[in-house]
Amino acid sequence: MAELSYDRRGSGPPLVLIHGIGSHWQVWSPVLDEVSRHRDVIALDLPGFGASPPPPPTSAPSAAPSPAPSAGPSAGPSPVAGFGSVAWFADQVVAFLRGLSIESFEAGGSSLGGGIALELGRRGLASRVTAFSPVGFWSTPGRLWCQAVVTAARTGATGLAPALPGIMNSRAGRSAFCAPFYGRPGQLPATDALSGARALAAAPGFGQARDAFTRLRPWTYAGTGALSGIPVTIAWGTRDAVLPYRTQARRARTVLPAARHVPLPGCGHLPFADDPARCAALLLPQ
Repeated sequence: MAELSYDRRGSGPPLVLIHGIGSHWQVWSPVLDEVSRHRDVIALDLPGFGASPPPPPTSAPSAAPSPAPSAGPSAGPSPVAGFGSVAWFADQVVAFLRGLSIESFEAGGSSLGGGIALELGRRGLASRVTAFSPVGFWSTPGRLWCQAVVTAARTGATGLAPALPGIMNSRAGRSAFCAPFYGRPGQLPATDALSGARALAAAPGFGQARDAFTRLRPWTYAGTGALSGIPVTIAWGTRDAVLPYRTQARRARTVLPAARHVPLPGCGHLPFADDPARCAALLLPQ
């Protein structure tokens, strides 16, 4: 297991916060001060994202798709088997927490991290789960749309890297560049917008995590495991342009009828800056 970068603050029952694809632990910054008043909060960078390195390459067979023919034999060793999947990331989070001597914890997740949080609950490891716009409640068109949106954002962040400081210092620039992810992108602090874009551009784990979505089958009621026996909250921004609220939140309500389902009016895919007070409250028991 790679050493994971993380931020830990507060006291109380442990709460692990897991970001989405192309993101980093700082995406939770708008809610950390409030939530850490009630919890021992561990916000982490998944392997290959933020300041956490990806696992080393291996020549073992991989569950990831084969490289495109143009990559050729010079592409190097095969990726780590399973790297990028929700199940693999869940394994890494569990191993990391055990390294901190944490066996019992609550989990909060965003997007890919929401899927990981639900997987930890499904396994009976997380005692409580709060998932914001979690992956896996899609049809094939919804999954393809998600992959296309995040790929376009990554391409833009990479191609515009030298210009990003100027773009993000402008309210109009933030409104244009961050619109797929935030309901109120112009209100996002310029420093947060810049660090988020740079994290997206620099993440070495992005490609494999995005491609692993293809193998992630939609959640079904029969596959929810221990989730029916713990408190689960599914929160969804009504202006989510990555995993659209109307269709995917409806499927989540069908698959997890006993969960608390909360719409976040006016919020985007990453609602923490759009409505930090509401998001913080959802991460804590009612």
